[in-house]
Amino acid sequence: MNDKSHVSMEQHVCLVCGVAFDTGNLLLDRRLRASMERHTVTGWGLCAEHQKLADEGFVALVECDPQRSGSPGGRLRPEQAYRTGRLAHVKRHVFTQLFNVPIEASQACVFVEPGVIEQLQAMVSPTAD
Repeated sequence: MNDKSHVSMEQHVCLVCGVAFDTGNLLLDRRLRASMERHTVTGWGLCAEHQKLADEGFVALVECDPQRSGSPGGRLRPEQAYRTGRLAHVKRHVFTQLFNVPIEASQACVFVEPGVIEQLQAMVSPTAD
């Protein structure tokens, strides 16, 4: 049985966590040929959870393994990033104080090397319970 159709639900992949999510859009093959799967990934975006954090002024730090990621030494594209699963969110104004790197207002995340998140956690003093 052929599972292809001329209609598909559009999905994007979250830049931060790498999970596919529905955009709410439908895709239609204009020739009405059964050419598409049930879900079709068309690009990158932010899932609801990470979009909410970005709207609140946070920048996501996404730890990536440089040995397994593409483009060594150059700019890392989202599809090349091998995410380790470690994340941290910092306020945009704090990010500009911690890192000597310009960041655009629309940029929601940056890819960091292993160890950066641990260094930031070490800078935070433990709270007394």
